[in-house]
Amino acid sequence: MAKLKELLHRSENRICADCSAPDPKWASANIGVFICLKCSGVHRSLGAHISKVLSVTLDQWSDNEIDNMIEVGGNSHANAIYEAFLPESYSKPHPDSTQEERENFIRSKYELQEFLEPSLRIVSHQSSESGKHAESGSHHSVSSKSDVGMVEFIGILNVKVKGGTNLAIRDMSSSDPYVVLTLGQQKVQTSVIKANLNPVWNEDLKLSVPQEYVPLKLQVFDHDMLSKDDLMGEAEIDLQPMINATAAFGDPELLGDMQIGRWLKSGDNALVRDSVVVVAGGRVRQELSLRLQFTESGEVELEMEWIPLNM
Repeated sequence: MAKLKELLHRSENRICADCSAPDPKWASANIGVFICLKCSGVHRSLGAHISKVLSVTLDQWSDNEIDNMIEVGGNSHANAIYEAFLPESYSKPHPDSTQEERENFIRSKYELQEFLEPSLRIVSHQSSESGKHAESGSHHSVSSKSDVGMVEFIGILNVKVKGGTNLAIRDMSSSDPYVVLTLGQQKVQTSVIKANLNPVWNEDLKLSVPQEYVPLKLQVFDHDMLSKDDLMGEAEIDLQPMINATAAFGDPELLGDMQIGRWLKSGDNALVRDSVVVVAGGRVRQELSLRLQFTESGEVELEMEWIPLNM
């Protein structure tokens, strides 16, 4: 990571590769460019088979991903390739460009490769299904349809799955639990913890939130080597209080630490207690205690962080 941050601090990488916004904190690990928050949303919509978006400060990077960034050399080197045939009359987006202008340019540049030397163009028609289900660990996202790339995302949801309490028994005397989060066509999961009804995960899972979003579904399963994994309970999480509160109060980086919203416990939801939405250190966060439904027992603790792409 020290090598990555050294690369980020080079002068040509201090502005977004696509719109020149200052101080980019995101990157496309496979393309090899540093990008701003707004452009990262468009990159995510292309699908990970075209652009794998990672945060320089929030995500864990593999050695191969860092090596690829260093090998490319940063924004100037990448743009010399991807914008080699950019028409002189073409106006690149700027930091205040509309979402449509930003999306049209980024799709033309990376997905359609319109500005690349013709002999180098490899336009991928690979389905987003190329991301396969991972056995364990965090940061694994699965998209089930190839048209997911056409969805416009409004933000990134980072969910820290902290732990479970008094989970249901699905084996002889215990369970091997893991958590699955589902949002539309996306699924992410934690690692499996063996023989533990009070597991501690402390794993971060990321999801892109589309403009037309639905409740986030949480499910806990018991891992079984010989048969289908057993459901240990589930719960739905309403994202509206967090997203609406952020939209009402504006850019969280400009706000002091404060409470901006609340999701109230009721008989219609899985909350153990009221859940407040706060701004802390310039970030929007919400802690939740959920009582699992359709099961005999079990609670799960989460902390969510909301990163809007339109601020």
